[in-house]
Amino acid sequence: MNSLLESFGSDGTLDMLIPLAPLVLFLLVALVVSIIVRARSRAAGGSFVNRYFIGNRALGGFVLAMTTIATYGSVSSFVGGPGQAWQIGFGWVYMAVVQVTALVLLYGIFGKKMALVGRKLNAVTVVDIVRARYGSNALANISALVIVLFFAATMVAQFVGGAKLFEAVTGYSYTVGLALFGIAVILFTTIGGFRGVAVTDALCGIAMLVGIVVLAGGILEAGGGYENIMETIAATNPAMLEPFSDGAMPPSLYLTQWLLVGVFTFVLPQSVVRTLGYKDTKSLHSAMIWGTVIIGAMMIGVTSLGVLSAGVLMEDLAAYGGSVDNIIPTVIVESLPPLLAGVAIVGPVAASISTVSSLLISSASAIIKDICLHACATHGVQPRERKVAVWSQATTLVIGVIVFVLSIVPPDVIWKINMFAFGGLETAFFFVLVCGLFWKRANATGALLSMAGGTLAYCACMAVGFKVADLHQIVIGIVVAAVLMLVGSLAGKQRKDANLAVFFPE
Repeated sequence: MNSLLESFGSDGTLDMLIPLAPLVLFLLVALVVSIIVRARSRAAGGSFVNRYFIGNRALGGFVLAMTTIATYGSVSSFVGGPGQAWQIGFGWVYMAVVQVTALVLLYGIFGKKMALVGRKLNAVTVVDIVRARYGSNALANISALVIVLFFAATMVAQFVGGAKLFEAVTGYSYTVGLALFGIAVILFTTIGGFRGVAVTDALCGIAMLVGIVVLAGGILEAGGGYENIMETIAATNPAMLEPFSDGAMPPSLYLTQWLLVGVFTFVLPQSVVRTLGYKDTKSLHSAMIWGTVIIGAMMIGVTSLGVLSAGVLMEDLAAYGGSVDNIIPTVIVESLPPLLAGVAIVGPVAASISTVSSLLISSASAIIKDICLHACATHGVQPRERKVAVWSQATTLVIGVIVFVLSIVPPDVIWKINMFAFGGLETAFFFVLVCGLFWKRANATGALLSMAGGTLAYCACMAVGFKVADLHQIVIGIVVAAVLMLVGSLAGKQRKDANLAVFFPE
């Protein structure tokens, strides 16, 4: 028996399996949970559309908080962000602090009215809200298209980040990692629907926190403790301890990043749709409190680990493959034994899975609920429940496969892809949603101009690298969107089928 074990591990096979075990176990647990949630959701009744896309509006406070955090905290938060912090220093951490505001703005200010309106309209998606408020099918269709396109870019970044991390830590190829959790996340989403995604997101959120704690312990031990790490950084690169990092973190970057990853995030469709799924007001308040505390600890904690990694990985970037995306995978391997490395990898992979699953379900809802079913209703066609179920699950599967294929040849610097998608979605939806909920004069003309013009301006500036005063292109996009919303709303007329009474009751 001993000789068999020795031969098994002689070529390193056993060493490769050890870090893989925690991840496989986590994926199996998540799959089982998805199956259980699907069965319970069916037993609870309701239409398939409400069950699959909005979880029958039955999410409790903790699950609601964790699914929002898990959706917001992507693999970029665990790989790209800390990698930047390793290079820049605490300035990147100070920039990340603003993310604490995300759930306060979402659930404390914006989400309650969104939820009340959603219940009155029986809305299942963000596009349902947009269509009802402005009475414009063109705006609704453009909204759905914007969601699918920017979600696809984000999902590619998540797939790539998770697979690269898997490759670095386990020793298996990038393709194997991509296939493993690509198949897993498609199954979770297709089987479990919105509620299954929410519950598995909660598991993913817990896994993220565990991964942060484990990695923190490994880095501190490898670096000789916190004080020794700080002394090392102070001696080798003191600029990392300064807020502006000797010019690497100028005020313009602070301002625009605070807008991009903080203030504007409450209009991201993948977050907004969660306001339509909570059970009661108590759950909403609980989600805001839980979410604010946990997202603060998570985002500040994981970004700080990037800075501390500078006390362990002290060569230049070229020694680590020339990309900041390689820093966290490298420090996991160098600071932790194989089994704990496997536990640490579960966190960022869980972040990837949770984000992709949420975006998948939202993309499928944009195509099936917002375009196909609406078109059927317009023509007086009522598809059977069974057919809707097949369409929805098939669409989820197809989108997942397309994103998987696009990820086979991986792009570099995943955090930039993620931020590009954030900026596009925020530009498209900020004034459409905010003005739609809080400005009665806003109309379809303004909303159409704002979404189309703002998004095109943002994408064009990103494509050519054009900036104003060294500010991120999100500022240009948002300003253009604001001007066009104002001009269009003042010049245009309110449509007769706009449900103003629902949004602005007397």
